[in-house]
Amino acid sequence: MASTASKLGSKLSTKSSAGGGGAAAAAGGPPVIPLASPLMGKKKKPFLGMPAPLGYVPGLGRGATGFTTRSDIGPARDANDPVDDRHAPPGKRTVGDQMKKSQEEDEEDLNDTNYDEFNGYAGSLFSSGPYEKDDEEADAIYSALDKRMDERRKERRELREKEEIEKYRMERPKIQQQFSDLKRKLSEVSEEEWLSIPEVGDARNKRQRNPRYEKLTPVPDSFFSKHLQTGENHTSVDPLQGLAGLNTPYPGSMTPGTGELDMRKIGQARNTLMDMRLSQVSDSVSGQTVVDPKGYLTDLNSMIPTHGGDISDIKKARLLLKSVRETNPHHPPAWIASARLEEVTGKLQVARNLIMKGTEMCPKSEDVWLEAARLQPGDTAKAVVAQAVRHLPQSVRIYIRAAELETDVRAKKRVLRKALENVSKSVRLWKTAVELEEPEDARIMLSRAVECCPTSVELWLALARLETYENARRVLNKARENIPTDRHIWITAAKLEEANGNTQMVDKIIDRAITSLRANGVEINREQWIQDAEECDKAGSVATCQAVIRAVIGIGIEEEDCKHTWMEDSESCVAHGALECARAIYAHALQMFPSKKSVWLRAAYFEKSHGTRESLEALLQRAVAHCPKAEVLWLMGAKSKWLAEDVPAARSILALAFQANPNSEEIWLAAVKLESENNEYERARRLLAKARSSAPTARVFMKSVKLEWVLGNIEAAQELCTEALKHYEDFPKLWMMRGQIEEQCENMDKAREAYNQGLKKCPHSSALWLLLSRLEERVGQLTRARAILEKARLKNAQSADLWLESVRLEFRAGLRNISNTLMAKALQECPNSGILWAEAVFLEARPQRKTKSVDALKKCEHDPHVLLAVAKLFWSERKITKAREWFLRTVKIEPDLGDAWALFYKFELQHGTEEQQEEVRKRCENTEPRHGELWCAESKHVLNWQKKTGEILAQVATKIKNTF
Repeated sequence: MASTASKLGSKLSTKSSAGGGGAAAAAGGPPVIPLASPLMGKKKKPFLGMPAPLGYVPGLGRGATGFTTRSDIGPARDANDPVDDRHAPPGKRTVGDQMKKSQEEDEEDLNDTNYDEFNGYAGSLFSSGPYEKDDEEADAIYSALDKRMDERRKERRELREKEEIEKYRMERPKIQQQFSDLKRKLSEVSEEEWLSIPEVGDARNKRQRNPRYEKLTPVPDSFFSKHLQTGENHTSVDPLQGLAGLNTPYPGSMTPGTGELDMRKIGQARNTLMDMRLSQVSDSVSGQTVVDPKGYLTDLNSMIPTHGGDISDIKKARLLLKSVRETNPHHPPAWIASARLEEVTGKLQVARNLIMKGTEMCPKSEDVWLEAARLQPGDTAKAVVAQAVRHLPQSVRIYIRAAELETDVRAKKRVLRKALENVSKSVRLWKTAVELEEPEDARIMLSRAVECCPTSVELWLALARLETYENARRVLNKARENIPTDRHIWITAAKLEEANGNTQMVDKIIDRAITSLRANGVEINREQWIQDAEECDKAGSVATCQAVIRAVIGIGIEEEDCKHTWMEDSESCVAHGALECARAIYAHALQMFPSKKSVWLRAAYFEKSHGTRESLEALLQRAVAHCPKAEVLWLMGAKSKWLAEDVPAARSILALAFQANPNSEEIWLAAVKLESENNEYERARRLLAKARSSAPTARVFMKSVKLEWVLGNIEAAQELCTEALKHYEDFPKLWMMRGQIEEQCENMDKAREAYNQGLKKCPHSSALWLLLSRLEERVGQLTRARAILEKARLKNAQSADLWLESVRLEFRAGLRNISNTLMAKALQECPNSGILWAEAVFLEARPQRKTKSVDALKKCEHDPHVLLAVAKLFWSERKITKAREWFLRTVKIEPDLGDAWALFYKFELQHGTEEQQEEVRKRCENTEPRHGELWCAESKHVLNWQKKTGEILAQVATKIKNTF
């Protein structure tokens, strides 16, 4: 025990001397012996180095909780440090990316600027929430509602968008359209001028001007054979070899040692493929080739689907139809659809095989057999149809198809007769069979057909047409017994009686037809019966047509609507070319309304346009008997007699008109015109004197002055004019005639005085202002003429005639700029004036005229002056056909415009045939135009007062110059 303690003490002393010997030595003192520690004898704690118990929290006992230290959250990480997940997608591979993503998800912009009153916030408030099944259903409902709301006004919206696009394109035309007039001028450039245009220099550098294109060299066949023999399997070519362009291996080059490549076999395979394609194209259903020798390659390309979508769609359709066939093999449409799909893709033989399989699976389907017969070529199709007949002996369509496949008429007849043995009740088979027969055989067959099909109206009527009169009557009587509800049998019976001269029976038959059909419960449809009457009219059965009209014209119409409806019916019949129907309607209307002047007038105009002179005069005689106060009817009768050169009859009609209308101005003037046109001037003077005493009017005085003026009695005309102005000083035509008479006598001062006096009494008469202005211009007073027109425009601001005269005055004076300015002002004042727009077109330079004409047509689409200007524009450009179309359109819209007829006639004289010239002249004479600037200048001239319309037309046409 003692030895042990001594050993321990020596060890301790050694350790301490080793640790502190340096200090002791330094101090120079003796070595220090340390004291024994008080812990030396205690035991070590049992929990040191052991794991903490479950649920132990350091410091919990003394309340040291609620804070986090760095040891709890781990070390700090930089934003560029990678995340722990090595397979994170791009954008989430660093710590900074993930922090940014989480901030974007957490933070939502709920600022006021991001809020909409209707839609709310721009983002979804519930985007972070889970997307469940009810959310999906709600979205589907909302999308369906949106789609439905979008479809409600889709057509209107698309139409509006289309109109807006058109309007936008009209307002902002392309540069190509804006320079069209300049490009049109290039046609006038000569070859020397074109060659003298200097070449534009190219400012690019040499490398841009002359780029080096990539050179591609075709690979020779020896290259493939060489590499196949060596067994190399390179997928690209060494550029040092000088063979560029080959980037993929040739099939087979990956397997070394396969032998030499036979290029001859490749050519044979290519030819075989071409033969297959050609056989598919040429093998049509009829067995005849459809190959176009010049364009067969194009046809081959059109057979192959041009993009992958078509191929995938065909594959899907093929798979789907295969599933349908396997699921329900007895469903005929599946087989037909499958065959047609293969036919469309060019696999005709596959289609035939499929449809024949379909006939095996669906032997009772008529459609499958007909499809098979369509797809098979000639003789095979006949065999298919024969097989179909064995399975379906009652099918009419199969028999018709069998007859169509036969090329010989006798074979067709044989097939159809065999069919009629099996299906004798088919009207279609009987009709097809009868069409192939001669008239006598057809009659025999039809007599048998009506026995088998007694309810077929067509067969009965066809038999009646082939029979004699007596037999046809018996046939139609039998037909009426079998089919008492059909109107065509009755109408045919009436036509039969009319054709054989028994017109008195026609009305009885039609009346009996109406009674019988009503008794059998048939509703009488008025429109259908009128259509039947029109067909009778076109077939020449006039009596039947009129009888039908009389029988049905009043059915189903209220009494107050009769007149209006009948007039519409007559116009409809005229439009359809059924003139006898229209005449019958007018006759019935006149019978019901004998005292209606408007109905008589319509009937008279109808007879004038479509009837004879005798029928018109007979109608007018009846008209004046019922409406003696209608002056226009008396005048039409007198004019008809006068045009027929029966002057005594015209005088007698006017005498009767005087008795019925003693103080009628129109009848007085018509009598004066009749006498003056027939050179009975003294009788005309006496009539006018009597008219001035019994019925004094301004027009009567004007005609009196005009008669004396044209006969050369100037003094008498001036006296009458002075007397007339005492009574009718506000009648501008009297002042105009007074001034023109003075102008004719070269009394310019008196003429000016007459015009000025007239303008004081009639300041709103444009014609008086124009006459005064032209008078001043004629005597050389241009400034005064301009001032007169300005004053006239102040008093009549909206007068297009005055603006037009102002523009022309400046143009005649050579002041084109002023005339253009005035025209612009005129179009602002009168934007819808056709005469101004027509003049504006030709004030422009030639390249701008077309653009101006388009603007004119926008403003005045149906104005005859604008249409006439467009016709003249096409005429000036030598577009003959278009010019003729626009001339025709002009005279159709306004037949009373004499200038249009004169220009049209001049145009035909230059570019038309004699027939076209004669047609224009005749139409003009029938229309008798009375208006137009050029026309009135000639027709109202005192020297032309007795000239006819045709003479004035030729005279105006000769004075027209092609200055445009």
